[in-house]
Amino acid sequence: MVILITARYPGANSGWESVQESGVLAPYRRVLSRPGALAFSTAGVLARLPMSMVTISIVLMISTVYDTYGLAGRVAAAYALAQAICAPQIAKLVDRFGQAKVMRKSLAIAMVGLTAITIVGSVRADELWLYLAAVLSGATVGSMGAMVRARWNRVVDSPRDLHTAYSLESALDELVFVIGPVLATFLATSISPTAGLVTAIVAAGAGGFWFLSQRATEPPPSGRPPHGEHRSVMRSAPMVVIALVFVAMGIIFGASDVATVAFSEAHGAKAWAGVMLAVMAAGSLLSGLLYGAREWVSPLWKRFVGGVILLALGVSLFVWVDSLFVLAPVMFVTGFAIAPTIITGNALVQALVPRSRLTEGLTWVGTAIGLGFAFGTSLSGQAIDSFGPRGGYFVVMGAGITAALVALAASATMRAAEQSRPLPAPEDDRL
Repeated sequence: MVILITARYPGANSGWESVQESGVLAPYRRVLSRPGALAFSTAGVLARLPMSMVTISIVLMISTVYDTYGLAGRVAAAYALAQAICAPQIAKLVDRFGQAKVMRKSLAIAMVGLTAITIVGSVRADELWLYLAAVLSGATVGSMGAMVRARWNRVVDSPRDLHTAYSLESALDELVFVIGPVLATFLATSISPTAGLVTAIVAAGAGGFWFLSQRATEPPPSGRPPHGEHRSVMRSAPMVVIALVFVAMGIIFGASDVATVAFSEAHGAKAWAGVMLAVMAAGSLLSGLLYGAREWVSPLWKRFVGGVILLALGVSLFVWVDSLFVLAPVMFVTGFAIAPTIITGNALVQALVPRSRLTEGLTWVGTAIGLGFAFGTSLSGQAIDSFGPRGGYFVVMGAGITAALVALAASATMRAAEQSRPLPAPEDDRL
């Protein structure tokens, strides 16, 4: 795909500067040509497939076997919450001792936990065992996306290429969310309620251990943190703001998963839930690719706030959803604001945290989303049980509005932080 662009982008003086005939995929080909980049990025895609399959597979399995969305949402929330709490602590160990040394054991334990959920659910055991297995797997799965992005910081050497690499990974995240929900829904509704989880386990093992075997691109261990860097990176006000926004975004994701399954089932098409979620991810995939192909000069904080506002406007459209025909375009429009916001958020983190703590900082983005996802799945499940299938979408709308209000209120804080610690950007490599 090559798109010829003759457009004008924001500049420093008049507000615009010209960009002529550039292939949208050319920047991505450039970064993927770096030694080892294609291999670890490809392995990272397979390793991240479970992140789009596990929670919806849990919801599908439990809602089918136990006949309750409330329990399904709570167990999915337990998994996401355990990951949110423990992933940053695992990331600290990864930064200190290395990716392979830490994650080989941790990933093996996570696979055991996911297997336990599958077995416990298939025999309709007491719900306590579901919670225990969900916590075990969530606590040890870590954040593969953060480790992939940390490798890009080792492989590329300019802000322009790092922007492209982060955009690529966000687009691949969305590709995972295009494929994963559809695959999980098809397997759970057509083959077996546990088939989605089994597939996620296989993908986690194959992709994860393949990724960890590639030592040439692995960032070197930082060892003991320098004096003054022992404290959490979350003791920074801008990082807290970014995390709060991503918590709200996580609520949107979690509530959307559960709400879409329930809404589709209420309209006699439960198998279409994965397709609806894939439409949302497809919108984000497209916007991520287009966003990453451009060289931006506007400040990161301004793009971040703008993206959150656009997301809030997108989710507000859910108030009009009354059929699957209306749901699909609303999901696409909402998804279009997701990837650019996440890409910019990751770039802000990269600018704010010490290089030796980068995996930890990037993991906090995923942790915030995971924490929000936990609340979102639980709140949506309860809202659906109480108010019907559309109840979950009101949780989505509330989270979007909250994210926009937080971003607007803290825009001055983020602006000051970016200005005090700007990205090193040569004249021809500006973001």
